[in-house]
Amino acid sequence: MSTTEYDYDVIVIGAGPAGYFAAVRSAQLGLKTACIDKKIGSQSEQKLGGAYVNAGCISAIALLESANLFKQLKNSSSAHGITVTDLKIDISCMQQRKDEIISDLNQQIAQIFIDNNVDSISAQATLVNPHRIEIIPPNSGIPQVITADKVILAAGSSSVALSIAKIDNQFIIDTKHALSLTKVPKKLGIIGAGVIGLELACIWNNLGAEVTLLEAQDSFMHIADHDIAAEALTLYQQQGLDIRIGARVTSTKIKDNQVYVVYEDDLGTHNCQFEQLIVASGRKPNTEILIADSADLLLDEEGFVHVDENCCTTLPSVYAVGDLTLSGPMLAHKGIEEGVFAAEHITGQHSPINYHTIPNVVYTQPEIAWVGQTEQALRAIGEPIKISQFSFASNTRAKITGHTEGRVKMIIHTETEVILGVHIIGPTASELIAEAVLAMEFSATAEDLARTIHAHPTHSESLHECALSLNSRSLHSSI
Repeated sequence: MSTTEYDYDVIVIGAGPAGYFAAVRSAQLGLKTACIDKKIGSQSEQKLGGAYVNAGCISAIALLESANLFKQLKNSSSAHGITVTDLKIDISCMQQRKDEIISDLNQQIAQIFIDNNVDSISAQATLVNPHRIEIIPPNSGIPQVITADKVILAAGSSSVALSIAKIDNQFIIDTKHALSLTKVPKKLGIIGAGVIGLELACIWNNLGAEVTLLEAQDSFMHIADHDIAAEALTLYQQQGLDIRIGARVTSTKIKDNQVYVVYEDDLGTHNCQFEQLIVASGRKPNTEILIADSADLLLDEEGFVHVDENCCTTLPSVYAVGDLTLSGPMLAHKGIEEGVFAAEHITGQHSPINYHTIPNVVYTQPEIAWVGQTEQALRAIGEPIKISQFSFASNTRAKITGHTEGRVKMIIHTETEVILGVHIIGPTASELIAEAVLAMEFSATAEDLARTIHAHPTHSESLHECALSLNSRSLHSSI
């Protein structure tokens, strides 16, 4: 560390997953650390955890849990010999439960900061130069300047706005507001069928809304393996989601308490109307007011911060992690690992992040999860591969739970049998993918998984069976 006198050894800007993990790890390593975050609740209390905790994935998963339970009681309880009468939805209660979960997490992070001697500062922060940060306290307080030997930028991302669908959070709403609705819309439109769009669609569809998703891309879930994406599209449509691919919205208009939408596709121009319209068209890095011109920090044309393999920016003492960079997907766990990495790098430790084994998850029902490369990507580069698939319809635990939709798909190198990708759609996919991540992290082969004893009956046996199928040894029927 520098011998120059600074207020802190490390200042982290942003208290989302990447930021608060970076701050905690820095403090654990003996560095005097502060974490600055501007998120303030209605009672002027600091709400740590960033958009991820307060207005994103955690909120979505909490509401999905409630919505899935309602759907199961409504459609599947009779198969268990359980009769449910006068089933009702209390959206306010669901929202209260979600808010309590968020509040618990806010308090948990605050306590972790206290336990690790991290100074938590509530303010808007701007990087003025490599060692100086201007902070403006809430309610337009007097600006101050604090200094640090090292700075970690972890300000996260926010929703992309569309000029053709201006947010008023009454009729045309952003994703944050979509997670705080107090009643179920009769007809709900969503611009964007990405991860957050799909999760929002499943929440409100399960609670009774008629949901239409307008996706501008010409393919559905183009980042996922094509087999998995195709099955997901079929299952979502069977659940009642109206997913329109290649639908490019050209205009919106609010009239008579309805949102009128015009979109174009290969067949021409179409009109539709909704009670409410959600804009879920992607996210952008929060760098607009994070970095002053005087800092002379290099950004790309979309506002992402340039970093090297060590998360270092073009300023030697400044790091950037999480959604601010293009080093990997916009995922909380990717940001967490980068936050920890940056803190350790400051103290001379170096444990490289393997971006090839970062799991992706879509928390719909069924869940979708994958790690590694897709079949289409591997075939595009001419990699010799071998593929097996195993259906949850042949899994005993899936039969018991009544969720037999979906499959496991495994891709290996033909010659070495090293696992190159695992793709899952089905029950507990978000949990099952961890085994695949671990296997790939240790460069395991399909034979390693095939020889690993799995408890019976469990969903994880589907991974085992998929590995066995690669050499025609499956003990149950496979796809």
